[in-house]
Amino acid sequence: MTAVYPLGLNIVLARVDGALYALAGACAHMGCPLYMGTLDGFSLVCPCHDWRFDIRTGRFRASHELGLRTYPVKAENGKILVNLA
Repeated sequence: MTAVYPLGLNIVLARVDGALYALAGACAHMGCPLYMGTLDGFSLVCPCHDWRFDIRTGRFRASHELGLRTYPVKAENGKILVNLA
């Protein structure tokens, strides 16, 4: 995982089984930096309070009403492109 800041927006990038994922980079709970967390399969684990988010959907595992914004992402010509629209 790594943090990126396109146009100043905090986004965390992750790759699992060759697929790329882009999510909001701050935890929905207290804004902790998610790039400092860990990946457990498709779960992104917040470093502050162990909240778990599905990187494919952004949904909080314990309560699907909460979640993180996800962004379309792809690798092209050696670059990672995140669609912010």
